[in-house]
Amino acid sequence: MLRGGALPRQRRQLLAREVFRIAFYMPHDHPELSLGVSHAMDVYMRAVGERPGAIQFVHYNHHEGSRLTEEQWRLSRGLLGNTKPWSFPEDYSETEQVQIEKRGFERGLLFTGGPDGRNGYELEYKARIPWRPAPQQTFVSVLTATLPLEYLEEHGPACVRQLALDMASPLLFASGHAGLALHLYRGLRLSDDAFRAEALRYPGIDLRAAWRHEEQVGLRVDGVHWLNFLGPPVLAQLGGAVGLRSRLHSAETTVVELDPERVVVSVGERPEAGAPTSGMTLSSYRELARVLEPWLEPLFLPRTAPVEQPRYTSLRLTELEARRWWRRFLDEVSGREG
Repeated sequence: MLRGGALPRQRRQLLAREVFRIAFYMPHDHPELSLGVSHAMDVYMRAVGERPGAIQFVHYNHHEGSRLTEEQWRLSRGLLGNTKPWSFPEDYSETEQVQIEKRGFERGLLFTGGPDGRNGYELEYKARIPWRPAPQQTFVSVLTATLPLEYLEEHGPACVRQLALDMASPLLFASGHAGLALHLYRGLRLSDDAFRAEALRYPGIDLRAAWRHEEQVGLRVDGVHWLNFLGPPVLAQLGGAVGLRSRLHSAETTVVELDPERVVVSVGERPEAGAPTSGMTLSSYRELARVLEPWLEPLFLPRTAPVEQPRYTSLRLTELEARRWWRRFLDEVSGREG
């Protein structure tokens, strides 16, 4: 009890933050990705790393983090640069095998803004496990980065677009994206209905990170965003850049070739959250979604609540809520949507 008999005030914690998110899905093992990921990391760090309160901590393989000193930076580069031949599981000790299988990736780096990691700056790399023999399902290595919306507002959409393109340039991605997203710092409770309903109102804000299965995207496409990176095999199946352009008619949409096998599709001059109830239905997003529908990843529903009251994902969605959000750009627009 405090003086005067007053109850102590509860410590408030940030539940979620709307961020600008960049993600790349790469169907390759670490040795093939090392140089490209190192370049992308340097591009991101040059853009934000020297800003006060930006990137300050690093975590190796999801272990407890350390302040990002010169020594830790050297160790981070060493982890990325180590490309000696290896394969799983024979080349690891039994203890290492258990740790790798438990965390779900062969090696990983997570850079955050501080001990609580909640300032909106984050970069994470997870290299897929090099199973032998290779599994039938294609798993991917994942590189993601986030920026707080204040960065977008300060520097403008052209700047963050160029940042995403510079990061993408050497990466062996099958697909990727950049756009608005919701970053959850803990799972919602079943009682957080108001927050959940508000998050579902805006189709342009990506919620997929709450599904926590990015390594399973494989060669599929993880939905439609402001910037959409397409590589092999999907782009070839669409008829390349020429074939894709012929299917898109919105004046807001552009297709730019990064090289003969990869393009970036931009939907508008800046990312938009949208809201069907306000008339912002993001029609150009919907057109692209219809074109990409055969290649979109299927719905994955990880159960997170008790069986007697089934809910799914960190958002604690009902199955109906999850399915409606997953198809938000494919189904007819409704004023009651969200």
